[in-house]
Amino acid sequence: MANKLVRGSLIIFIGNIIFRIGGYLYRFLMATLLGPVNNGILGTTLSFQGIFQTMASGGLPPAISKYIAEYEAVDDHNMARQTIYTALKIMVFLGLFLGVMMIFVIAPYIANNYMGKPEVMVPLQIIGLITPFSVVLGAFRGAFQGVYKMEYIVYTRAIEQVSMILFAVGFILIGLSVVGALWGTVIGYALAALSSVLIFKFYMPKYIPKPSGDFEFSFRDELKLGFVLVKFAIPVIITAIAEMLIYNICTVVMGKFLTMADVGFFTAADPIARLPLMISISVATTILPASSEAFKVKDIASLQKYVGQSYKISLLFVVPMCIGLALFAAPTLRLLYYTRPAYVAGASALGILAIGMTFYSIFAISTSIIQGIGNPRIPMYILVFGSILTAILCWLFVPFLGIAGGATATTIACFFMMVPCIYFVFKFTETKAPKLPVVKILFAAAIMGVAGYFIPKTTLWLFPGILICMVVYFFALILVKFFTKEDIETLREYSLKLGPLSKLLNKILNFVEKIEFRNK
Repeated sequence: MANKLVRGSLIIFIGNIIFRIGGYLYRFLMATLLGPVNNGILGTTLSFQGIFQTMASGGLPPAISKYIAEYEAVDDHNMARQTIYTALKIMVFLGLFLGVMMIFVIAPYIANNYMGKPEVMVPLQIIGLITPFSVVLGAFRGAFQGVYKMEYIVYTRAIEQVSMILFAVGFILIGLSVVGALWGTVIGYALAALSSVLIFKFYMPKYIPKPSGDFEFSFRDELKLGFVLVKFAIPVIITAIAEMLIYNICTVVMGKFLTMADVGFFTAADPIARLPLMISISVATTILPASSEAFKVKDIASLQKYVGQSYKISLLFVVPMCIGLALFAAPTLRLLYYTRPAYVAGASALGILAIGMTFYSIFAISTSIIQGIGNPRIPMYILVFGSILTAILCWLFVPFLGIAGGATATTIACFFMMVPCIYFVFKFTETKAPKLPVVKILFAAAIMGVAGYFIPKTTLWLFPGILICMVVYFFALILVKFFTKEDIETLREYSLKLGPLSKLLNKILNFVEKIEFRNK
């Protein structure tokens, strides 16, 4: 079991990094090829797509995974396979119902009544064609997860993403614009869904054998099983929708008050602002099982150590990254979208969102710790609160401040999500907040920020400016005596996962150790 868990976690972790990069590539290509107005239409459409796909899944993929794992643990292959069939029926019904509603009712209402922009109606209607494929895909991915075949999930995600990018780019190049990009998404999901069906048919019988001839399962039995699955899925779907709204509600609100060009500027800046989350999500992925294990065996000392180190390591890298993005927002956008210089108009949103991602990074780590020690409902409540707060603030700020208002709303909401999460972490783990290390990180980052402020904000100075800021931050950390021997050893352990960069990081750590502890 331990080997399965480690292997599966590693596969998913590597897959998440690869596909997050692929997601950024897709957003970058779409923004570059479509231009601000059409990218705004696409960004608005994708926001609704994410929300409706989450609703259509009904929170059932994790339920499928859970109950398949339980039935397989007692070799009840018949019920394991029946779980997939029952959940798939529910999900296909939800997918078809919401798909039809989107095409004939919801899309016309959003385009003509809510937003007053008829040009978004056809793109929104195409979402209705994506939803049925996405629910089939979600159901079989839940089955793959239930038998720890995480590589099958990665295969289907690869087919989905590669197909989506290739077809979207191809359709845009032949002149189909936003509609072409969305048809590429439809084809990507359709091919991924087909691949999941084929994998299930030809490879899954090794892990979930076909039902025995004497297996009987009445309609009443299926209703009972469906009720069990839905009951488990309710808190899952609430959390998923709330998290989806945190990411997309600003775009949905901006679509009502702003032009599509403005929305395009925002959607070009948003994925760049979220780059620091790769650090915090990596730490969060590691801290969840570690905190869970320490809490289970009542090893409070180790638990407190994990909590303190997770915050310190994350903030050590995330804070300077976010400040750097805020400082160099304009030249970053100018460089990345050099063929579309108009996207520099998104610099204000990028600068504000980058600061907000500092708060969201701490929230993500805190959430993993709270989940790891057995309190999964608390992050759910905070996410729901955060999504509602984001929507309200966006509605208030966007009409007056434009895309900067949306970014400000997101940043404020992230802060108010972070605070209660931190409180519960320290309360449940009985850990003292690492106040002094955090103050030292913030002070060193402030020194870096002052130095970066005086660097010219031009494309030519972007990379020299980043290098200067890194050097200033590094020596500022040494100046405030941030590093302890324990920190250095922890960073050495992390460096082992960095491949060719491990030697360079070790040399840097040796230099720090020599300076920091030469008199000790």
